[in-house]
Amino acid sequence: MELTTRIVLASRPTGRPAAEHFRLETVPLPTLGEHQVLVRNDWLSIDPYMRGRMMDIRTYAEPVGLGEVMVGDTAGEVIASRDPAFAVGDHVVGILGWQRHAAVDGARLRRVDAARLPLQAYLGVAGMPGVTAYVGMIDLCEPKPGETVVVTAASGAVGSTAGQLARLRGCRVVGVAGGAEKCRHVVDDLGFDACIDYKADDFKACIAQAVPDGIDAIFDNVGGEILATLLGRVNHFARIALCGAISELDNPQPHGLKRLLPFIVNRVRLQGFIVSDHAARWPAAIDELSGHVAAGRMRSRESIADGLAAAPAALIGLFEGRNLGKQLVRLG
Repeated sequence: MELTTRIVLASRPTGRPAAEHFRLETVPLPTLGEHQVLVRNDWLSIDPYMRGRMMDIRTYAEPVGLGEVMVGDTAGEVIASRDPAFAVGDHVVGILGWQRHAAVDGARLRRVDAARLPLQAYLGVAGMPGVTAYVGMIDLCEPKPGETVVVTAASGAVGSTAGQLARLRGCRVVGVAGGAEKCRHVVDDLGFDACIDYKADDFKACIAQAVPDGIDAIFDNVGGEILATLLGRVNHFARIALCGAISELDNPQPHGLKRLLPFIVNRVRLQGFIVSDHAARWPAAIDELSGHVAAGRMRSRESIADGLAAAPAALIGLFEGRNLGKQLVRLG
């Protein structure tokens, strides 16, 4: 009997996830049903939304059940197929979870061109994080040449792409990141005009210095006090895209936004969004993003953990700020 490996949710964390909340299992290789495809997953994406799916609460998607495979986007290769739309050797991406192999209906997969970009890029800048950045920045922030745009969690997979999209549209782009190394990466490698270290003692003063003409748009991934501080610098008719609130995930008493009057006075538009609601935008987004990467106009950074067993530590590290750029697990 051929075997494969997977990681399931063993228990639900009450605070930050730990190793004991996951269980590595060895199970029989799945058999194919009609119209199904057997995929060998070579790359696993690690993303902040996974923390919410570990909780037994109502969000925009169902939580992962205890004993079920942890949710996650993967990229891999078709090794057997009973779907005429897919052939052995095709490279595909899908939400196949924390497992080395998966048998799924072909409708759940998207074929990608691994000759144009590295396969793992379709889990980052040319995948869900990239499309998230595209929808939030282009459709919601609506950047215009000469405007000042601020992006929080600017060194991460989503923030780094969002900021570069604004830069390519002629904006002055200011990032917010944690630590001198990440801020150097944001400015020197990604081309942001400035980056503010939110760990600095004079964080508020640094914001005032970095945006002397105010802020026209904010792409926010963190929420909390950082967003509340940035709101004090917004211009009239500013646009704010709320992509994430990572500061609130393990904080039993999150705080930050306390006053609504500035929204009214400045006529601010603030909108939360989930990228899965914008399926119609995926083709245009991936086409533009892939073109920028292939032409060298956009850069991406990857933090790679090796082996499926390393996935829990990679997720834990994500919330401790240990990753730089897109966090991936190489399963091969």
